[in-house]
Amino acid sequence: METQKSKLYFASDFHLGAPNDASSREREAWIVSWLDHIKHDAAELFLLGDVFDFWFEYATAVPKGFIRLQGKLAELSDAGTKIYFFKGNHDMWVFDYFKKEFGMQIISDELFIERQGKKFLLHHGDGLGPGDVSYKLLKKIFRSKFCQWLFARLHPNLGIGIANYWSSKSRLASYKKEGAITQQREETFIKSFYKQLKHDYGNFDHLVMGHRHFPTQFKLDEETHYTNLGEWVNYAYYGVFDGVELKLLDWKKHHEK
Repeated sequence: METQKSKLYFASDFHLGAPNDASSREREAWIVSWLDHIKHDAAELFLLGDVFDFWFEYATAVPKGFIRLQGKLAELSDAGTKIYFFKGNHDMWVFDYFKKEFGMQIISDELFIERQGKKFLLHHGDGLGPGDVSYKLLKKIFRSKFCQWLFARLHPNLGIGIANYWSSKSRLASYKKEGAITQQREETFIKSFYKQLKHDYGNFDHLVMGHRHFPTQFKLDEETHYTNLGEWVNYAYYGVFDGVELKLLDWKKHHEK
């Protein structure tokens, strides 16, 4: 008897391509094993950004590699799982390739949904909150049609090579910064702009993000929970909503049982 697909799954920050091919291949195998595990009951899958450490779609070419992941996502899509791909700060140049190939819904910024009586505000997390003015400006520039048109003029060998080098430098800087995150600092940061989010979007039950690379869950108030999905370079956490509760689970620990 076939299991009814009813659960929502969330993951973020696979950073495939970083720090090298060997570790990325190993990480890809873990991700594919997780996707194979959830394919029987996943109604919807939300990939909240930075799936790839770099991605750019030329008119007739895409970055090579990670075909096993793409094949598994195609399998889930063909089996009826609805997949959402959020643009992160590392793969913001995803356009329509995944939509055409897998039927994915591409999300540029936030997504507000309601499922089984619960409201979710979903966002990669980049650019939210106070500070980081330089990145917020850079994000606007990189997302401009003109900037994308200019980059597309470069030969893929040159363009992807430059981008991979730049991405690695950015990643190392952000890891150093985010390595200092603690539970207390994360709660302080999120709560500093939580009221603004409620003003902008109304009430919600769950705020789910990636980007900050610190897997955690805590209450923002009596009604609202915050979940950060962490990353898969050092961790392998994912979220699952069963209609009642959103749990943050460790795939490697689950796999070892």
